[in-house]
Amino acid sequence: MASSGEDTSNEGDAPPAAATMAVGAHLLGFSDEILLHILSHVPSTDLVLNVRRTCRKLAVLCLDKSLTHTVLLQKDYEASEDKVKQVVKEIGREIQQLNMAGCYWLSGATIEHVARCRGLVKVNLSGCHLTSVRLSKMLSALQHLRSLAIDVSPGFDAGQLSGECKATLSRVRELKQTLYTPSYGVVPCCTSLEKLLLYFEILDRTREGAVLSGQLMVGQSNVPHYQNLRVFYARLAPGYINQEVVRLYLAVLSDRTPENLHAFLISVPGSFAESGATKNLLDSMARNVALDALQLPKSWLNGSSLLQHMKFNNPFYFSFSRCALSGGHLIQRVINGGRDLRSLASLNLSGCVHCLSPDSLLRKAEDDIDSGILETLVASCHNLQHLNLSAAHHHSADGPGRHLCQLLARLRRLRSLSLPVCSVAEAAPRADRAPAQPAPHAVPRGFGKKVRIGVQSYSGPLPGQAAPQPSSVFWALLKNVPFLERLELIGSSFSSAMPRNEPAIRNSLPPCSRAQSVGDSEVAAVGQLAFLRHLTLAQLPGILTGSGLVSIGLQCQQLQSLSLANLGLMGKVVYTSALSDMLKHCKRLKDLRLEQPYFSANAQFFQALSQCSALQRLCLVSRSGTLQPEAVLAFMARCLHVVVCHMFTGESLATCKSLQQSLLRSFQAERPALNVVIFPLLHEGLTNVIRDVPMVHLDEITLFKSRVAEEPPNLWW
Repeated sequence: MASSGEDTSNEGDAPPAAATMAVGAHLLGFSDEILLHILSHVPSTDLVLNVRRTCRKLAVLCLDKSLTHTVLLQKDYEASEDKVKQVVKEIGREIQQLNMAGCYWLSGATIEHVARCRGLVKVNLSGCHLTSVRLSKMLSALQHLRSLAIDVSPGFDAGQLSGECKATLSRVRELKQTLYTPSYGVVPCCTSLEKLLLYFEILDRTREGAVLSGQLMVGQSNVPHYQNLRVFYARLAPGYINQEVVRLYLAVLSDRTPENLHAFLISVPGSFAESGATKNLLDSMARNVALDALQLPKSWLNGSSLLQHMKFNNPFYFSFSRCALSGGHLIQRVINGGRDLRSLASLNLSGCVHCLSPDSLLRKAEDDIDSGILETLVASCHNLQHLNLSAAHHHSADGPGRHLCQLLARLRRLRSLSLPVCSVAEAAPRADRAPAQPAPHAVPRGFGKKVRIGVQSYSGPLPGQAAPQPSSVFWALLKNVPFLERLELIGSSFSSAMPRNEPAIRNSLPPCSRAQSVGDSEVAAVGQLAFLRHLTLAQLPGILTGSGLVSIGLQCQQLQSLSLANLGLMGKVVYTSALSDMLKHCKRLKDLRLEQPYFSANAQFFQALSQCSALQRLCLVSRSGTLQPEAVLAFMARCLHVVVCHMFTGESLATCKSLQQSLLRSFQAERPALNVVIFPLLHEGLTNVIRDVPMVHLDEITLFKSRVAEEPPNLWW
């Protein structure tokens, strides 16, 4: 344990205020254990370059092995080139784990300084600028490395890796590799792999318009070593090229399935045709391995008896996202008639429209779920921490104890939950609620200029309007899961205006009729969740004023990320004033994503947003929306921590370019990580603009998606 020291400051340098001195003396009077815990929450750059220089005691504590063993630079947007170099210079020999994921603003020359951390065992360089030559030089010096995360970008050449680099790679046991070009990357060099995570982000065409093909990998070393593999994970972005390349990685697995494989996960958007090689692979897995985690493309499971033959040991993660899995199959083949699955921590049934129905062939979207199936699921998986039931219509029948919310309330260990909006509606309209007006799903078409409506209809909570109602099943559900940290309420037919690698969507599908009864009082019920950190609300047509948002702002003081989309009538923005009132209380909010047609990003909005002193990332998506450039510039000047400003509205290209250039010219020098994209939402060039957004922002805030049970917990760092 680090020893205590004496204050090195001179008496003449001491603060004149006695109160300040008393506070400082009181802080240093804590035990070393308490101080080390406090210091563990301080960014590594501040710890080494600032806090360490305040007094002798902190100088010693800041260099304690518990603080220098692991250095996290991920999302430390104030970590400049000079700061990173200085940290590596001063404590590089002590660092064993280094996370620089998403440090896109650092140059390759700065990243190369990682080679000085010769004791590194684990390093994450995803999203960092690295050439083959720099990677080779760096890895050659890291002989103790066992875990590595890198990007493979166009121009990567495995032939430029030195013998010392390949020797280091041969000892790596965990590899996370993000591919932006058809390549095997460093996988063939990693002969001791136990965990392989592959992220395929290859675009079908180059910036010049040339069509890419997996045939570019012909001639590269294509003998991945999978014999010791325990975890195989592949996540594909949309595009045929990603499917073509992942098949080449799977070809080796189909020849010989690793005996110790216990997690096999492939996440594919859309369809992914099964081939002869993949059939052989799945048959081999069914015969020879017992899995703890499973995720397969929907086309591999639909109509297949594969699940019936798969063996599971102590499963902790299942994802059947978008699969045509009926409730009967779920109970018989996965839960095995109600067997104890206390080990299961995460379950993703997103888009499984029939998973709570016994007969998938006859069920219609408006039909009620079979509460018996859900009850069996809850009883068998009573330790679930992450559950995703979004992108489906899960309507509950009338009757005591049969509502979906009442059954889910038994899962007291839940930490994240994603539900379709219609699933939290009461089974039958309550007598104390006025019938909701039909919510049109698109702005009425007609001649003349469409009116951008920004009427401030909110004037504080109306009597009985926003207060959570203890009699509602949704209120009771949230009361029984008090430790929930992530909540998503997403309309069953919601689709973002910004899909991945495609032009913006001009029209949206109508919401479920039952979702129209879910409004401000249900949103206000979310205020019960004192530990809530991440909240998503999308396609809630029953929102009348947004007054429930104020309750969340007042009570959910831990809220760090907020995503709102298509609240209220699609032709109006009815919650602007309520949102402004909410934001005044969100002192810990770091990420805000707002997607709403006809939204007016005016001075009032940005004035309220400026009070979110911790805000780092903002994304605004608004078809036919407007913005005030002067208000944006003033907001950026007041919010010193904002490094991401993405706005896609109905403004002209000239207005967008002018504002973007003004923001970069005014703030880029003092904010090295600044990333600004201002562009018309419906412009044909949007896809090319989006491809330049750093993946860490594109994946986490620019694009809309459900994140509950998206990946197994603790999959990587």
